[in-house]
Amino acid sequence: MNLQSYVTGTWRSGRDDGVALRDATTGEVIAHASSAGVDFGAILTYAREVGGPALRAMTFHERAALLKALAKHLTELKEEFYALSYRTGATKGDSMIDIDGGIGTAFAFASKASRELQNTRVHVDGDVEGLSKAGSFVGQHIFVSREGAAVHINAFNFPVWGMLEKLAPALLAGMPVIVKPATATAYLTELVVRRIIESRILPPGALQLVCGSLGNLFDHLECQDTVSFTGSAHTAAQLRVHPAIIRNAVPFVAETDSLNSSILAMDAAPGTAEFDLFVKEVVREMTVKAGQKCTAIRKAVVPAKVAGDVVAALQAALAKIVVGDPRDEGVRMGPLVSQEQRTQVLEQVAELRTEADLVAGNPDRF
Repeated sequence: MNLQSYVTGTWRSGRDDGVALRDATTGEVIAHASSAGVDFGAILTYAREVGGPALRAMTFHERAALLKALAKHLTELKEEFYALSYRTGATKGDSMIDIDGGIGTAFAFASKASRELQNTRVHVDGDVEGLSKAGSFVGQHIFVSREGAAVHINAFNFPVWGMLEKLAPALLAGMPVIVKPATATAYLTELVVRRIIESRILPPGALQLVCGSLGNLFDHLECQDTVSFTGSAHTAAQLRVHPAIIRNAVPFVAETDSLNSSILAMDAAPGTAEFDLFVKEVVREMTVKAGQKCTAIRKAVVPAKVAGDVVAALQAALAKIVVGDPRDEGVRMGPLVSQEQRTQVLEQVAELRTEADLVAGNPDRF
């Protein structure tokens, strides 16, 4: 099966097989993803000339109603999304974070817009400011919708939530969206977008999907467009210096590598509730989504005097975690999303072991 992109109002397959996408557990090929042959300039033009005007014709409350209807529709289809999400290596709990979390975010944005924004097409910012002594010259700040497209480049670890958390505010702001999911899990994003398009809730041109690379799309970006990227700092650094981004001052927002940690306080001794909570949360950070989260901790920092106690407690807790096929009952941690991710993890563990001791697990037998 070849994944399709939804562009300029139609579903289109790439001209070649592109990249093979595999089941994270079995290695079975699920689909191929390619955007070869796609006219990326036409995608942006369609968003600007069809999707943008349709969204801008609505008020904030009307857009919020669309978003709420969309969230309700996706809620009815969750079981279908769960079934496919297993193939990314996600357990049911992992999928709930991604799928329910994404839908819940859409509901939240719709509610906030209805409560906090006026039922208008223009958002008034602050009071009228007097700019002359006699009051004949005044100023008023307002927010209006940009007249370009929002390009969303998303990460592999949250193929549903990652899309919906960006889609919701963009639609409320009156901007059509072009979604480019990470290729490794694009099949789940494609299914969700397919169900969105089938619902006809959104106006034509409000949402487009590119499965595969973005080709030369950046070459066609203009000053009214925006780019929102989630992924590695290395890739973000390359994209943000693209000539079109610099030349046209295209807003570029990047969510990249994080440096989170859990820290155990000096007085949180073994046997205290705080100590037990610390161990529980460190294990959670290591096992939820197999650690593939931008918010996952990089370090667990503990007082030297209790380091041995912490290691022993973590060893005992991790020994109870059943790793395997997330479809199997009792499995609490699925596999990494791809062979590439596994290779990277093993390389990083090997580097860490040059100056640290391995206290849990065996990289040669897992």
